[in-house]
Amino acid sequence: MSSSIVIRALNEADHLPRLFEGLADQTTPPDEIVFVDSGSTDDSVRIADSYGASIVHIPPGDFTFGGALNIGCERAKGDLLIFASAHVYPTTNKWIENLLAPFEDPAVGLSYGGQDGDPEGNYSEVQLLQDWFPDQSDLNQNHPFCNNANCAVRRDIWERHPYDETLPGLEDMAFARQVLAEGAKIAYVHDARIVHVHREHFKQTLNRYKREAMAYTQIFGRSDIDLRRASKLFAQGLTGDLKAAKEAGHLKSTAIMSTKFRFAQFAGAYLGHREHTGETAEVVRRMYYPRAK
Repeated sequence: MSSSIVIRALNEADHLPRLFEGLADQTTPPDEIVFVDSGSTDDSVRIADSYGASIVHIPPGDFTFGGALNIGCERAKGDLLIFASAHVYPTTNKWIENLLAPFEDPAVGLSYGGQDGDPEGNYSEVQLLQDWFPDQSDLNQNHPFCNNANCAVRRDIWERHPYDETLPGLEDMAFARQVLAEGAKIAYVHDARIVHVHREHFKQTLNRYKREAMAYTQIFGRSDIDLRRASKLFAQGLTGDLKAAKEAGHLKSTAIMSTKFRFAQFAGAYLGHREHTGETAEVVRRMYYPRAK
């Protein structure tokens, strides 16, 4: 089966060379690269062009997460559509090979890989990604958690269920829900790993989790992340971060940063979440609850 990789970007020149170099080193490189740019003013487009990517321009005012993906998928020709954020890079030259391996099973409709935090970034984000993307694969996942920073889907399923262009985030989980509704499988592949670089200030982090909370309620309905629970999860998350940082000898350098990150995360989550159903309980657990060590 042929494959295309779709990359959404806005002013990612600092990160793109490492991603493209990683793509060039893959044991199973994509047949094409589609680069969807939403108005970059830095060297992003020039860099993508220098690596042979097919460039698609969209006006910044027209950008939505799902819309940019749909535009990229329309341009792409592959039977398998791979998605990567512009601020990630693979940790192995078998990243794509491992990510696509589950599609040997015709019942698999979506595969997503593991993610590691940026070692030079926020310590809490490193801990969070460890919780979200554990070291054990699940090739028949029964809930719609996934992440389009490192994901692949069958083109024919996308053609039947394009990404929702109205959502302010979590378009990947809305799509995954459709995959499960079709009776197709979702595969999590822990060793199809990338490093996800998020170097945001407090307000950006708050807004990201607020957007995702709003999207969550639009997709799944309300969850039980009320003020009391958000406060409890903030305390649990921060306590876990500080304990891990102390054991690693990083407590002094990470305490303030971790406090700000966890506050932004759960303040944003509180703004959108209320009661959930059993269908979404595992997604809430994966997104917000620390993994048992």
